[in-house]
Amino acid sequence: MNTGVKITAFAAALAATFGTAYGVGKGVGPVEEPKKAEHAGHAAQDPQKEGGDGHAGHEEGATAAPAPDLPGGLQVSQDGYTLALETPTPAVGRSTLKFSIKDAAGKKVTAFTTEHGKELHFIVASRDLNTFRHLHPVKAADGTWSVDADLPAAGGYKAFADFKPAAKGARGVTLGADLAVPGAYAPKPLPAVAPTANVDGYQVRLGSVLDPGRAGELKLTVTRAGKPVTDLEPYLGAYGHLVALRDGDLAYLHVHPNEGGPGPDVSFTATAPSAGTYRLFLDFQHEGKVRTAAFTVKAGATGGAPAPATSGTGEAGHGAGEHAHG
Repeated sequence: MNTGVKITAFAAALAATFGTAYGVGKGVGPVEEPKKAEHAGHAAQDPQKEGGDGHAGHEEGATAAPAPDLPGGLQVSQDGYTLALETPTPAVGRSTLKFSIKDAAGKKVTAFTTEHGKELHFIVASRDLNTFRHLHPVKAADGTWSVDADLPAAGGYKAFADFKPAAKGARGVTLGADLAVPGAYAPKPLPAVAPTANVDGYQVRLGSVLDPGRAGELKLTVTRAGKPVTDLEPYLGAYGHLVALRDGDLAYLHVHPNEGGPGPDVSFTATAPSAGTYRLFLDFQHEGKVRTAAFTVKAGATGGAPAPATSGTGEAGHGAGEHAHG
């Protein structure tokens, strides 16, 4: 897309829900031209119809009535599709995660629409939002997906599958399912609100805030050793990706980009569906490596501008996020 896709303001009746859309940012403007129609489940699945990614048709002819409007990623089944985890209790450390997407007839879906270079995007986050993994699994011929992931501690995690089936009339959907890593669980506190995150010698500054119920710009600036990074590299067809998770229920949001070049500014338009605390994860690539900067932000009367202090990120590999590819 040559122009940014704006996430519009939520209708008042839906102000407490997320829309889901896979995102890349300004200053992170996309570097390839994905069709707008390809984002029917990301762009069309906007905050006004969040979670309502009704599919007109499903693989193998299976059909189902559209699900009611609900936050993205909070349902394991939606619109006739189900995220079926084959490894719901992985071990601490490096584990292979396996799963499939099943249609309303219980058959594994094998045909998907490629978006941002992948047929399916897979996110794993710990319930305390200190660990974040953006993974790229491999699909077997029978529709089983697998990917290695580093899960550093015991406790609760949530897996999100973001995809659009290739079935005629299908729209994108984000499904969520719980993972439980056995062992002694010691949850970490949510990292403090702060305007900067330091990742592998890079500093990323968040220069704006979220306003609940109103669309606004989230602008992030990438620097290294005090100098702006103006040569960010394409990653999955764009210069950056942003995921937001709401603290408490892990409602999930991918936001689309505003227009721009390869840094240092990365800009997105997003709407917080409600007042509260959110965790933002920005993926960016430079010198051949993907890194993730993580921020804790507040939206609403208790939010305001980020505190004037630097901050590290939660555990998330590469300084903030792990990116596993098949």
